Amino acid sequence: MNICEPFVKRPVMTTLLIGRIILLGAMAYKLLPVRDLPNVDFPTIQVQASLPGASPETMASSVATPLERQFSTISGLDSMTSTSSLGNTLITLQFSLEKDLDAAAQDVQGAIPYALRQLPPDMPFSPSYRKVNPADQPIMYVALTSPTLPLYLLDDYGETIIAQRISMVSGVAQVLVYGAQKYAARVQLDPKALASKGIGIDEVAKAISKANVNLPTGTLYGPQRAFSVQATGQLFQASAYRPIIVAYRAGKPVRLEELGRVLDSVENNKIAAWFVNQRAMILAVQRQAGTNTVRVAKAIKELLPTFETQLPASVSMHVLYDRSESIEEWVRDVQLTLILALGLVVIVIFLFLRNLSATIIPSLAMPLSITGTFAVMYLARFSMDTLSLMALTLSLGFVVDDAIVMLENVVRHMGMGQRPMEAALDGSREIGFTIVSMTLSLAAVFTPVLFMGGIVGRLFNEFAVTIAVAVLISGFVSLSLSPMLCSRFLRHGGSSEQNLHGN
Repeated sequence: MNICEPFVKRPVMTTLLIGRIILLGAMAYKLLPVRDLPNVDFPTIQVQASLPGASPETMASSVATPLERQFSTISGLDSMTSTSSLGNTLITLQFSLEKDLDAAAQDVQGAIPYALRQLPPDMPFSPSYRKVNPADQPIMYVALTSPTLPLYLLDDYGETIIAQRISMVSGVAQVLVYGAQKYAARVQLDPKALASKGIGIDEVAKAISKANVNLPTGTLYGPQRAFSVQATGQLFQASAYRPIIVAYRAGKPVRLEELGRVLDSVENNKIAAWFVNQRAMILAVQRQAGTNTVRVAKAIKELLPTFETQLPASVSMHVLYDRSESIEEWVRDVQLTLILALGLVVIVIFLFLRNLSATIIPSLAMPLSITGTFAVMYLARFSMDTLSLMALTLSLGFVVDDAIVMLENVVRHMGMGQRPMEAALDGSREIGFTIVSMTLSLAAVFTPVLFMGGIVGRLFNEFAVTIAVAVLISGFVSLSLSPMLCSRFLRHGGSSEQNLHGN
C-alpha cells in the first residue's frame, strides 16, 4: 500500500490542496491577535463595600469579616485577601484555574445577600463585585495635565470626554482613572464655633441634607395637561452652601459660614497622581480578552488628535506607556529570526545537494508547514505571542527532515535507472510509513506538555500545540507535495544524482 500514490498521480488535486492550506494560513495570519503572552484567565473576583466615615478597624470587623465568612463556603476558592481602609473594604477572591469565572461570579452573588443581615444597616449601598484578571494589565496609560485648571475640571474632561469615548473603541474593556479628583463642596467645621453656639455636628449634617434636595414633590393635573413638580434645591458650588441656616440661637439664624470654612474641593483629597513634577489625571486602558493589543492601541492613538481639538488649550495630553510598541518590536525581531532560520536551512540543504531543483523541493516544506500552522492557531483561538512564535522558530529544524528523507529515497531509485514517476512511486511506498512514524513520534514528544497543570501548563499549552501541529503538517506535505514534485522536476543524468550519491 502506497499512501502517497494518490498525490503523485493527481498533481492538480495535490496543488489545489496545498494552495488551500496556503490561502487559509495567509488569511488566518492577518486575523491572529498579537500580544506579549498567551491569554491566561485567572478566575478572580473583587468585592467592594463602603461605609463612609468608618475607621479601618471598623471596616475590618463589621464589614470584611461577615463577608469573608460567607465567601469561605464557596467551592474552588484558592485564596482570599481583604484590605480595609477609611470607609472602604476590598476583598479579592482567587479561584482555582479549573473554576469557571461565570460560575464563581454567581456563587459570590449568591453569598452576598446572606452576609447583608450581619452588615451595618447604615451602609449607603450593598457590596458590589466585578470580574478581574490580574494578568491583564493596561495596554496604555494617558496623562492629562494643566498648569491653570483646577483638578476637578481636569477630572471632568478626562472622564466625560476621553474615557467614555475610548471605552467605545472596539476591543477596549474599560478605562480606569488613577488620581480621580471629582468635584465636591467640603465643609471644615470649627469645634470652638460649634461649642460657642451649642450646635452639634449632627445638626449641621441634617441642615445640609435638607437644604440640598432634588426630589419629585408631586403632580398637578389640569383639564388638558399634567405638570410634574420638582424640588430644584440642589446646590452645586460652595458659595451656595455658605448661607444655609443651621439653627437659631437667641432669635438669630446661625449660618454655615459662621461655623467654619466651605470650600470648592474634591471628594477624596488623599489620593494623587503625578506626571513628572505636576499633578495629573492618569487614564489606564484595558483591552478585552482575546483582542489584538496592537490593533486596539492603534485605534486609540488615532483618536488622540481628536481629543486635543476638544480640550482647552491649557490641557496637555501625554502617552506615558504603550505596550503595543514593545510587542511590535519583538514580533519584528522574531519574524526576522524566522526568515534568517529559513535562509540558513535552505543554504545548508543546497551545500549538501548542490542542485537547485533538489533544494527547492524540501525547502517548500518549511513555509508551507508554518503557513498551515497559522490556520490551526486561529481555529484554536491562539495568538501571535512570545511562546507561539518561539515554537514556530524551533519547528524549522523539524519540518524539513521528512521532506529530505523523501527526496533522498526518490533520488536513490532514480540512480538505479528508474524514471522519475516510477522512482517517486517506489521511493514514497518504501519510506511513507517511516515518515508517518517519525512525524507521530516527534509530535508525541510535546504531548505531555498539554497535561501540565497550573499557570505553567496554561502558558505552555500554545507552545506545545503549535510545534506539534507544525510537525504534523510538515509530515503531510512530505507525503503529498514532495513526492509529486520529485516525479515532475527531478531528471536523469543531472548533478543531483551525482551529488546525492557521490557518483
